[in-house]
Amino acid sequence: MSELGKKPCVAIVGFGLIGRIAALELMERYDITVFEKDRQDAQTGAGTLAAAMLAPLAESVICSKALAEQGLESIAMWPKILAKLDSEVFFQQAGSLIVAHQQDRGDLQSFSQRLIPLDGHHPLSVDRRMITELEPELGGRFTNGLFLPCEGQLDNLGFFKASYNTLKRCGVQFNYGSEAVIARGCVNEHAYDWIIDCRGVGAKVDNHQLRGVRGEVARIYAPEVALQRPVRLMHPRYPIYIAPKPNHQFVIGATEIESQDDADITVRSTLELLSAAYTVHSGFAEGRVLSLNAGLRPAFVDNHPRIERKDNVIAINGLYRHGYLLAPVLVRQALCEGLL
Repeated sequence: MSELGKKPCVAIVGFGLIGRIAALELMERYDITVFEKDRQDAQTGAGTLAAAMLAPLAESVICSKALAEQGLESIAMWPKILAKLDSEVFFQQAGSLIVAHQQDRGDLQSFSQRLIPLDGHHPLSVDRRMITELEPELGGRFTNGLFLPCEGQLDNLGFFKASYNTLKRCGVQFNYGSEAVIARGCVNEHAYDWIIDCRGVGAKVDNHQLRGVRGEVARIYAPEVALQRPVRLMHPRYPIYIAPKPNHQFVIGATEIESQDDADITVRSTLELLSAAYTVHSGFAEGRVLSLNAGLRPAFVDNHPRIERKDNVIAINGLYRHGYLLAPVLVRQALCEGLL
């Protein structure tokens, strides 16, 4: 515990997306110790595999209006979080585009009907001309779509690297490859003023209500492709997203697979993701596959996140597929219960 005249001590268990945002919010007022079970160079967590799209309007199709509105609030918070970092991280709010091939236009219409307008933000129907204005390289392939102006994205790998470097400079202590046990208000029998439990799926050992939801992604280097914003393609099995990143890189993935299997990505999924990307833009054919990964995102039965507090332990979990969209507002809500 902290002594008189010293900063209070905080243990952050789990150094994924939630753990990093929490540490950035607390680094000036607390002595922080991080426990992370994976190696420092591991890129297996949900936060490193995600496309980091900030899509409250698109996500309103599968979540409550209240959660989608929290997503809008979080988008406004991201620039302030990124301003804390020592190096610049790519962030934009240039909207997202949803398209469908002619045979899948029924899926596009169904998606459009399920969208919930948010605080004055509405989807815009776009034709071939408007698609060409938004994404010149797609105008010849699609005749109809939806444009969601309020949406954005950021560079998740850039955020992970910059956040670690910033926190390291600020004196945060890191324990990588360290399996942490939270018990009786302590971490590994060491007392802290506060413990922030950000273990994601790793918290299933203590919270059996958690489940994992599988996500599969490909990261592609494609210098012949120039997309300015995330693009979602309506697909017979599930929507495919293509999120542009710095240096001609693209994250291509499917929104969700209801499975707790954390094994490597399957051949079927790989073929579907890459084939779908090729039908959106033929320039992906000459791209280079940088990585193919699968991972689990933590979720509760209702797919809503939870903040739970017991004594000096605050647990933030169950963000489902809304990690980057909801993390800032959830961390702020959790820390306002006693730390901020």
